[in-house]
Amino acid sequence: MSSSSSTAVTHTALDGKGILITQPAMQQLARLCLDQGEDQVLRVGVRSGGCSGMSYTMDFVPASDIQESDEVYEYTSPKGATFRVVSDPKSLLYIYGMQLDFSTELIGGGFNFTNPNATQTCGCGSSFAV
Repeated sequence: MSSSSSTAVTHTALDGKGILITQPAMQQLARLCLDQGEDQVLRVGVRSGGCSGMSYTMDFVPASDIQESDEVYEYTSPKGATFRVVSDPKSLLYIYGMQLDFSTELIGGGFNFTNPNATQTCGCGSSFAV
């Protein structure tokens, strides 16, 4: 079963900012965050490399790794699970307004990024150029 990001319900952080997260991605992230434990946050960012010049990064890190300059966004899933997404200021320049979706398709499944700032994307779904 896949999701259609064009008609999907999206969630923003409690402050109305941050990355847009679709309902399927929200459910998957809430489940993953629960598995990771309370002292973990999801760090989302970009780095040089990938097919198109830049690639997305997404990993759980200890909350103690949050830097003073990082932006921290808190999300609450419809089932009440709360988790935090952290991004550094440099990455936010490239991913602000990005939508994170999740698909369970056998081919192309997993987390998918839709970035309005990207001028070019790659078929791999995790690489882009601005």
